[in-house]
Amino acid sequence: MGHFYVFNVRHWKRWGIVVILICVLGLFLWLQRALLFPFFYDDEPTAVTKGSNEQPHVALTFNISWGDERVHDILKQLEEKDVQATFFVSGEWAERHPQIIEDIREGSHELGMLGYRYKSYLKQDIDAVRRDLFQAKHVFDKFDYSDVKWLRPPSGHFDDDIEALAEQLGLTLIHWTINPDDWKNPGTDIIVENVVKDIEKGDIVLLHASDAAKQTAGALEKIIPHIQDKKLSFVTVSQLMSQVDTEAKLVE
Repeated sequence: MGHFYVFNVRHWKRWGIVVILICVLGLFLWLQRALLFPFFYDDEPTAVTKGSNEQPHVALTFNISWGDERVHDILKQLEEKDVQATFFVSGEWAERHPQIIEDIREGSHELGMLGYRYKSYLKQDIDAVRRDLFQAKHVFDKFDYSDVKWLRPPSGHFDDDIEALAEQLGLTLIHWTINPDDWKNPGTDIIVENVVKDIEKGDIVLLHASDAAKQTAGALEKIIPHIQDKKLSFVTVSQLMSQVDTEAKLVE
């Protein structure tokens, strides 16, 4: 009877060791996949919305998908105040306005991508989105800007599949912290108030330079000194992202 008892203890010890090894191996493989393909493990899609809250920097960003009238006044305001910003442009718009693209670059501003056609990616199947992004990348290549790495999906709309596709193409989704809806033209003072009232370190501000944004340039004239009075300085998205502790948040 004693011999039988000893045999079973050894037997179960062996199986216990095997089970532990299998669990450790499984955990190791899961962590490897999670590190290599993190988008498969997110319950909700995410995008970068904020830079480091340790550095006194904020990023002004401007979307342009149509028109060529308002952008010049905005570029003039930025030049006069020696501020660099990031312009997210659609590939279709860039093809139509190559000189403005050059003006943006000559001002030491940064270019990001709005896709090719400004149409919500959630209203297209993933193959259509892939074609749109490849077409946009081709346009940026023609402008010798093949290293563009920031993508703001049209209207800010995306899901897990679009996030995964962007990562496969070497693009990072950029959202925003502050959106004053300047394209609705609510009034210059309202735009200024909605930008500066709660702005803090690391914030990304969404503004527009398309022709619909009739009050943005006038608002900038006040926005920039207000933010500087808060001891904050302006950087591009790349400069903001080069700092530690950038935040990727759920986007509904």
